[in-house]
Amino acid sequence: MSRAPQSVAVVGGGIVGLAVAREVVRRRPGTLVTVLEKEDGLARHQTGHNSGVVHAGIYYRPGSLKAQLCTRGRLLLRDYCAEHQLPYEECGKLVVAVDQGELDRFEALERSATANGVPGLRRLDRVGIGEIEPNAVGLAALHSPETAITDYVAIAETMAAEVRSAGGVVCTRTEVTDVVADSGGVRLGLRRAGEPDLLRADHVVICAGLHADRLAPDHGTDPVPRIIPFRGEYLRVAEAQQDLVRGMVYPVPDPRYPFLGVHFTRRVDGSLEVGPNAVLATRREGYRRRDVGLRDLRDTLTWPGFWRMAGRHWRTGVTEVTGSLSIHAYLRFASRYVPAITAAHVARGGAGVRAQAVDRDGSLVDDFRISNAERVTAVRNAPSPAATSSLAIAEHVVDRIGW
Repeated sequence: MSRAPQSVAVVGGGIVGLAVAREVVRRRPGTLVTVLEKEDGLARHQTGHNSGVVHAGIYYRPGSLKAQLCTRGRLLLRDYCAEHQLPYEECGKLVVAVDQGELDRFEALERSATANGVPGLRRLDRVGIGEIEPNAVGLAALHSPETAITDYVAIAETMAAEVRSAGGVVCTRTEVTDVVADSGGVRLGLRRAGEPDLLRADHVVICAGLHADRLAPDHGTDPVPRIIPFRGEYLRVAEAQQDLVRGMVYPVPDPRYPFLGVHFTRRVDGSLEVGPNAVLATRREGYRRRDVGLRDLRDTLTWPGFWRMAGRHWRTGVTEVTGSLSIHAYLRFASRYVPAITAAHVARGGAGVRAQAVDRDGSLVDDFRISNAERVTAVRNAPSPAATSSLAIAEHVVDRIGW
């Protein structure tokens, strides 16, 4: 086994980056670990803007990295929350088919979920759906009783505290501008308080989410996707209607897309949300329609893969934009699953931005994509269920480095 490096820098203070930093200090005590986060706090982007769901592995291609790491990650996360007294509620999920045209996809989903060993998975008919979710309707459903909800920001903060207590350093307001490997290690260009700075490390792990493609070096052999940002908008259900859904109600996803479709999700604070949709964002951290980043927009529009993707999926894009502009259009789809909740019962809520990697040929990268070479490990694509899988991703990353 190779000797542990003297210093490791982790770029990104979201849940994946903090899980990696935690794994390093656990495996190799004495290694100087530094987490670098450009925002003034941790978990400010994908970690802090997701739906809080702990996935059980229903959706992922058997044998894929997602399937493997989600299965292990859920168990690790459940135990982590119990150990640290963090919220973790197994409220369960229904994935519902509402018409005959969805049944082929539903059957394929059931086969995948079964192959992935989703615990307690059951197929339900109309009557069974009503027993689990009295206000949901459909022809058939898959019930995943161990799908859970949690507070990922609280988990990330707890991981950061563990890193600090083990002698690691967690730096906020520290932007990494470039990463260059050389014979002596890795040089990181930094910007702190607007001033340039420099840090050297023996190894760097890039968990930069929405900016992963800008910082991860081109290793020459691995395909290098571009991050295309998709904004996911949520609707909040009025308090009087929140009890109409006990846990979660999801549609059968379209296998052409890595998105799961608009769904009803309970939060650990007791609130109920509908969403998210998936509309192209004009800024990588653009949580509002009016947010525009010229560099981000340029990078999207100059990527050949974007235009190939758009040419294949523009009709779906129009549908998503229509739902974004109109609450009635948004609920027209969602109310097929829970008709009792209508546009009169919801208001616009928050939004998140998904870092969706897109290959040059226009393919939406579905699986986790992690590469390492020349002292730099790059998490190039880690969308949902990355939060669920974070502790398992950390194990995988550290294993790949060879520590």
